[in-house]
Amino acid sequence: MAARGRGRGRGRGRGANAPISVQELIQTQNEVMHAFMEYLQHQPATPPPPPPIHVRNKCGEFMKGRPPVFTHSADPMEIDDWLRAVEKQLNLAQCNDLEKVLYASGQLQGATQSWWELYQAARSNNAPAVTWQEFCRDFKA
Repeated sequence: MAARGRGRGRGRGRGANAPISVQELIQTQNEVMHAFMEYLQHQPATPPPPPPIHVRNKCGEFMKGRPPVFTHSADPMEIDDWLRAVEKQLNLAQCNDLEKVLYASGQLQGATQSWWELYQAARSNNAPAVTWQEFCRDFKA
């Protein structure tokens, strides 16, 4: 019995070095493309990636407007002017009530900063957060 060759290939009866015809090449290419298309059609559809999340830096936007610092004043008009100027920047940055109090109180210095620290210390631990209206009312007082 004659030994068979162990070469690779499709075994179409040609010798190891026999050239492939153009028709066989096209047929093989079509078979590969058909198998690939079948594979692609049976893949689960992948949803598009979610849009990137844009996180706003409201504090940065607020500070970009250069809100005035408040140290002290006996003139109620200066207090009103400061509150209006700060509130304008807070609204432009689209701050919520809690952010308004947080960012505005960060602009207090000297005696008014001490007042704010004492104000917070006097509140009970389970007291609700200070609203912007409360802040303005008590700051004016």
